Amino acid sequence: MANVVLVTGVSRYLGGLYARRLSHDPSIERILGVDVVPPRHSIGRAEFVRADIRNPMIGRIMSQAGVDTVVHMNVIATPKDMGGRVTQKEINVIGTMQLLAACQKSESVTRLVVKSSAAVYGSSPKDPAMFSEDMSPKSLPRTGFGKDSVEVEGYVRGFSRRRPDVEITMLRLANVVGPTIHTSITDYFSLPIVPIPLGFDARFQLVHEDDAIAAMILATTGSAVGIVNVAGDGFVTVTQCTAIARRPVLPVPLSSGGLLGAIVKRSGLADFSADQLTMLAFGRGLDTTRMRTVLGFEPVFTSRSAFEDFARHLRPAVPGVDGVGGAVSDAAGGTAAAIARVFDRIQP
Repeated sequence: MANVVLVTGVSRYLGGLYARRLSHDPSIERILGVDVVPPRHSIGRAEFVRADIRNPMIGRIMSQAGVDTVVHMNVIATPKDMGGRVTQKEINVIGTMQLLAACQKSESVTRLVVKSSAAVYGSSPKDPAMFSEDMSPKSLPRTGFGKDSVEVEGYVRGFSRRRPDVEITMLRLANVVGPTIHTSITDYFSLPIVPIPLGFDARFQLVHEDDAIAAMILATTGSAVGIVNVAGDGFVTVTQCTAIARRPVLPVPLSSGGLLGAIVKRSGLADFSADQLTMLAFGRGLDTTRMRTVLGFEPVFTSRSAFEDFARHLRPAVPGVDGVGGAVSDAAGGTAAAIARVFDRIQP
């Protein structure tokens, strides 16, 4: 049972939300929230400790507080929030290495919980319809957050071999959405005009921010379960999402994803990469059997209702855009005629 919990990344949205929710559990004696900058939001009864997980000092903090459970929430998906890709990779990879080194030396740590991502599965036309936790993708992610997540999981597996006495749970979360959180996927569907891969309409899963945190809390206070996929029931497609979000679309060739991503990034509107466009072309499916049978978790939101909750808080892209959703929904195939109908409806 967790008594003294150290949480990384509490100054970020999900880390802060996790700390607040964990604070409601009276069985947790003490919570330490670690980050490099003070949080601007409440972290409940967690005690903020200003520290960098890339620094060996994190080991002294664990030792002095007698930490028995480490929850690693500081695997960052959005480089623009951290000042760029270099800083993101340093925090994700180097930070995880240092954190695990501190855990390995600690005599008090008995459990490690890691927020991982379904991005480890990548996305390609050769992939299976559904990934179970013991399956590997045909093509591993080669860049960005997906590659970081693969490396992080590799270090965690190495740590588990060196410290078999430490219980480990890694949750591979589907793309997280909700009314407040900002991620690459929420930024993408918030664009005034959403670029979609020409000729594709991928299906994928989502998890609501509340469900993501509830699963992390259960992973902390319940039994250790190893690696578990976490996603809402059902699937959504790209054109369904643009219809729900009432966004006009711009079909673009998949080969131009890199150039388009660079333009969108420089505009400051979203973290949009070629890898993301690939996922939105080929999709990704997660088998969530272990989520229910082993973790014992049942999401409140389906993939669709999670996206609808996010979309309810979006402002219209342009005046008179209310008719866009229906037109895009009708245009599941993404034909040129359907795109013309959409733009006809938004003319003043």
